[in-house]
Amino acid sequence: MGRRIIIVDDHPLFRAALRQTLTGGAAQIDIDEAGDLAALGAVLEADRDYDLVLLDLNMPGAHGFSGLLLLRAQYPEVPVMIISAVEDHKVIRRTFELGAAGYLPKSVGPAEIRAAIDTVLAGGIFVPEGVNLAGDDEQSALIRRLATLTPQQIRVLMMLSDGLMNKQIAYELSISEATVKAHVSSILQKLNVDSRTQAVIAASRIEQGQFDALLEG
Repeated sequence: MGRRIIIVDDHPLFRAALRQTLTGGAAQIDIDEAGDLAALGAVLEADRDYDLVLLDLNMPGAHGFSGLLLLRAQYPEVPVMIISAVEDHKVIRRTFELGAAGYLPKSVGPAEIRAAIDTVLAGGIFVPEGVNLAGDDEQSALIRRLATLTPQQIRVLMMLSDGLMNKQIAYELSISEATVKAHVSSILQKLNVDSRTQAVIAASRIEQGQFDALLEG
């Protein structure tokens, strides 16, 4: 029986190239594609029986690592491997802290791509050469707290970051304002902050962390 993989990237040419690379190997692989997180969600809601999601880190509509965070919260049984042009070690470490099963730089060749994916499909993790996953800093602690949010709480936090008020969030998510307020209260408690503004700042620090790491590197 072949493996089932979803390639999630907003560039059709890259998806086509990666599909060709994967189907060029010896193993039988059934590949689906999604151009954004909404399309990926529709696929997984219909059928979660996939062996791996190959996810571009920077997707339209996602804030920093929020796409990975939401995916791991909503579909924890489906392994996620990041494929990204970003090769900064701090960024790579953050993705593993958020539950990624592997991180594959887009600069590697076809043989390396197939070997890395085989490693993850076999139940292992793939860490790029030279990357040290050890480390525990203030942002690592914040990421661990973010990882405790439910999928709906992550959506609410993303909308708070976009400047939406409770009434707008309720409309977008088709829930009551009272439910939004309950989610906000839970978010504040889990992130150990006192206000919506502090929660948004915490979320923005995770998003900005990608770019800070690049500036520091």
